[in-house]
Amino acid sequence: MRLRTTLALLGAALLVFVGPPLLTSGSGAETGTNIPGLQIMVPNTPGGGYDITARTAGKDAEDAGLNHNIEVFNLPGAGGTVGLSRVVNERGNGKLAMLMGLGVVGAAETNHSPSALSDTTPIARLVEEPNIVVVAKDSKYKTFEQLRADWVKKPGSVPVGGGSSPGGPDHLAPMMMARAAGIEPKSVNYVPFDGGGELLASVLGGKVAFGVSGLGEYRDQIKSGELRLLAVTGPEPVAEFDAPTLKETGLDVEFTNWRGVVAPPGLSEQQRDRLIRFFRKLHGTEQWRKSLKRNGWDDAFLTGEKYGRFLTAQEKRADSVLKELGL
Repeated sequence: MRLRTTLALLGAALLVFVGPPLLTSGSGAETGTNIPGLQIMVPNTPGGGYDITARTAGKDAEDAGLNHNIEVFNLPGAGGTVGLSRVVNERGNGKLAMLMGLGVVGAAETNHSPSALSDTTPIARLVEEPNIVVVAKDSKYKTFEQLRADWVKKPGSVPVGGGSSPGGPDHLAPMMMARAAGIEPKSVNYVPFDGGGELLASVLGGKVAFGVSGLGEYRDQIKSGELRLLAVTGPEPVAEFDAPTLKETGLDVEFTNWRGVVAPPGLSEQQRDRLIRFFRKLHGTEQWRKSLKRNGWDDAFLTGEKYGRFLTAQEKRADSVLKELGL
């Protein structure tokens, strides 16, 4: 009996000494980042910028031990506003986040969505990147100047594809390019696709003369030679590729896109802070820093109220640019 009691006490002491495994150093529980059942929604089809960013964030967070079993799922439709409506309707759900960006801002404006970004809870802006102008490897266009020459002559005969609805980045960039080239934006033959994955097939298949999308979405296809990069919309050339900026081609256009995260409305302060803390910890990991470099994303981290003010400014800007372009 004495031996059995001694063993029981020893076992209890060992449990106290070791402690619960979820509280070990570096675990998500200790840092307050572990959100059981966390879901990240992608409001368009697989293969696009939102999808790549969301899946990269989920994997990096798990690899860094910040969270476990993060579910990333796609809910495409209406340029991202179907996903936006889902988020708004999930009031109080602190385990749901949506990856979004300027494309959703523009789609909400042009589609007159009943759900607005102002209805969501701003969490974090993550990255920024330039858009790119690409053609298929067998395209007759070897330079942006050649493409522009044909585009100026017959705008309607040179269809441009983008992975966002009107008002999104892949739409606004070519409209700004057209105006700078002396083309009436209303005469541009813009073909919208629900994400970069759908756009890629149309560019490769020759259904559009050229495509405008984010650099990170098509980096692999450019490297493999499937796509030819003609120009970048950002202020600087991309070091790994031999392609000019639009300004270097003679067009006075500079344009960058961004991506961030919003959550449902009606979150408690604790729920909101926990999501912000999760993405802040992710931002500080080695895994995320490597992903930024690998995908050519610029770090544009911003959280909470500052991010909320940024979203409000972006909504006003999208509305202003669309009106200015007569769209």
